[in-house]
Amino acid sequence: MKHLAAVLLQFGPVGVFLLAILESSGLPIPAILDISLTLLAWKSPQRAYLAAALAVAGSLIGNLGLFSAARFGGSRWIKAPDPEAPKRFRHWFQRYGLITVFVPAVLPIPLPLKVFVISAGVLRTAWVRFIAVVVVARTIRYFGLAWLGLSLGGDAPAFLKRNVWTFTGAAAALVLVLVVLVWLADRRGDGADVTIS
Repeated sequence: MKHLAAVLLQFGPVGVFLLAILESSGLPIPAILDISLTLLAWKSPQRAYLAAALAVAGSLIGNLGLFSAARFGGSRWIKAPDPEAPKRFRHWFQRYGLITVFVPAVLPIPLPLKVFVISAGVLRTAWVRFIAVVVVARTIRYFGLAWLGLSLGGDAPAFLKRNVWTFTGAAAALVLVLVVLVWLADRRGDGADVTIS
């Protein structure tokens, strides 16, 4: 996969677009897209934000493919020995599910996004909500990485590696804040309007 990524990246922003589709479709190439985008931004500053926009578009296409396959494949994706387990999981996912999509989609550390994309599809999450969460999260992530590449140059990948625990802590804090916001909205009785599930 690393060899394929290297070949695709010779095509610049278009290669980033294709790599984003493959990565978001479930192929195991963690961090290659992030590092490639920051290096491309450093080496070709005039194409940095075009590459970021194409990465967002490619990621959306790949995630929608996985989401659609799970949505139309239905129960074949999830098998539970306890008949009550799917109901409990569905209830939990309706409250907090897209938080679990947003956090790994926005942070440049390897987190299990695909599991939650598949869960969102199986549990028939609304298309508009799913698309909005992916687009917002990936826009923050990929434009942030392009800016990082422009600002730090060749040191950007090393910066990401040095700060992996900072990003992990930020992920945990973000999850906690979002869960608390959903919980507070539920206590006020208007959780259905504000939850991101």
